Amino acid sequence: MIVVAGGEAGARRVLKVRCVMGAGERPRDKALAEVRFLTVAEVATVMRVSKMTVYRLVHSGELPAVRVGRSFRVPEQAVHEYLRDAFIEAG
Repeated sequence: MIVVAGGEAGARRVLKVRCVMGAGERPRDKALAEVRFLTVAEVATVMRVSKMTVYRLVHSGELPAVRVGRSFRVPEQAVHEYLRDAFIEAG
């Protein structure tokens, strides 16, 4: 089971995923196969913030994440989009 975190007041949407691929088989959806996921620590390093800040962004729904077991994985593209959208020009 995979849990997608985010939403209002820390609400979580639950997606049930069943693997139908055999050993050594390639995923049919190439776009999904090419998605690179980052750990919370990697996201914190890229954004130059603490891990707690990343957890807050994930739980508030501002940064999409997939829960795998007890940890979160954030799509790398989502981090870049968040930073691009959050960028403001001073002056």
